[in-house]
Amino acid sequence: MSDETKNARDHAMERCRERRITIPTIAQLRNPSAIPTAIQTRMPALDMQDPNPLNLFRIGWHNDPTTGGFGPVNALEIPSELSGVPARIVGLVGRYFPTGAHKVGAAFGCLVPRLVSGQFDPTRHKAVWPSTGNYCRGGVFDSALLGCKSLAILPEGMSRERFDWLRSMGAEIIATPGSESNVKEIFDACWEIRKTQPDAVIFNQFEEFGNYLWHFGVTGPAAEEAFRALAGPRSRLAAWVGATGSAGTLAAGDYLKGASSGCTITAAEALQCPTLLACGFGAHRIEGIGDKHVPWIHNVRATDLVTAIDDEATMRLFRVFNEPAGREALLRRGVPYDLVGRLPLLGISSICNLLAAIKTARHFELDAADFVLTCFTDSAALYQTRLAELTAERGEYTDRQAEADIERFLLGATTDHLRELTYPDRKAIHNLKYFTWVEQQGRTVDELGALWSTAFWTDLQGQLPSWDEAIEAFNEEAGGRGPGSGVQAEAGP
Repeated sequence: MSDETKNARDHAMERCRERRITIPTIAQLRNPSAIPTAIQTRMPALDMQDPNPLNLFRIGWHNDPTTGGFGPVNALEIPSELSGVPARIVGLVGRYFPTGAHKVGAAFGCLVPRLVSGQFDPTRHKAVWPSTGNYCRGGVFDSALLGCKSLAILPEGMSRERFDWLRSMGAEIIATPGSESNVKEIFDACWEIRKTQPDAVIFNQFEEFGNYLWHFGVTGPAAEEAFRALAGPRSRLAAWVGATGSAGTLAAGDYLKGASSGCTITAAEALQCPTLLACGFGAHRIEGIGDKHVPWIHNVRATDLVTAIDDEATMRLFRVFNEPAGREALLRRGVPYDLVGRLPLLGISSICNLLAAIKTARHFELDAADFVLTCFTDSAALYQTRLAELTAERGEYTDRQAEADIERFLLGATTDHLRELTYPDRKAIHNLKYFTWVEQQGRTVDELGALWSTAFWTDLQGQLPSWDEAIEAFNEEAGGRGPGSGVQAEAGP
């Protein structure tokens, strides 16, 4: 370890002593029963959105929104009355994370390995979070817990709620041109920061394997746990569905493939920007799935299906799920009252994932024994201004519109704009990484070639135990009180 690295690690440990921070392990985020009792007993009295270091232990799928403690995996099943398919569609609910979206976990996965290894000094470095919205919110939240400076980069066209929240957290903000699809402009801003701010550390979710590994180690097991809780003796885990975005959630599919033979992986994107489906480009309104490129951390070789979702479908169904006329139409059709009340748990990209899950079920002709798992990334709470904009643009939402939208965009969802990938198809998508990552972002052809190897991903997944060992050693040295002792947590704020 170099002197510079050792100094950075020492500074990080001193910061954690000052702020009484214990870093949770991946094992604890995956299984909260492993969290020390001294910490668990303090959680119910703590607001999940408070930038308190104890909320690091809430960066997982088991937060109980009723008690404030931990419970089963937060998941929502979409029944046939709503989906129109016999397969059982289940989405992990991101609403119950700090910040209201699971991206705080991806940010944790990128930040913590550098923190505990001396590659990030919270007393000197500024954490830079390039994003199309939720990831930079998660990164700013994690940065606030560590008391370090943070900079959020996101397109200027994202929802107002994102910008308002970032300002409330005191984050520096760079708003880049465009909207959801304008990821290159975000990367360009990163290069400018590298040239002008030597103390800035950029955590690029599109290429940071910490994003992949957090989802592989936490989201994948959570999805399997949700499946086991609902499965019967003849049930089959048939598919995992995730929007491309940064490709982080697709890593959960890699985990599920290893846990359940026959599980397929579907990558979804916007029809208005069908990069994987047709080498396409364009702008769209499905906030949270930035595209026009193939993320470096996407294990393309493991992807089985690609489908594109019309952003008009997501916006119309967003109104169905959140407007009174839409909810009443669903109730008339026999959708359970309790479920209708919970549909605001689905944000715009969550609806994209739901539609991609329906397409997957139709394509493979899945039946009632089959489960299609997906991720409901965030909730309608982050998009209330979009509802107001739709009302201003199109008028009040009516019963007739709701009935038409349910029939056309939900029950009428078909297998158009979908392709089951052959080996050459996968290789072609993988090769698209060249134009972003080698030509623009400084990666090498040899590095790109390595990503095609199955062994690369297997070796990467095998790093998780060493992560936890490094976190435990850091905690121990920071205060002589590792995460198992609970002493440090008792002294926390």
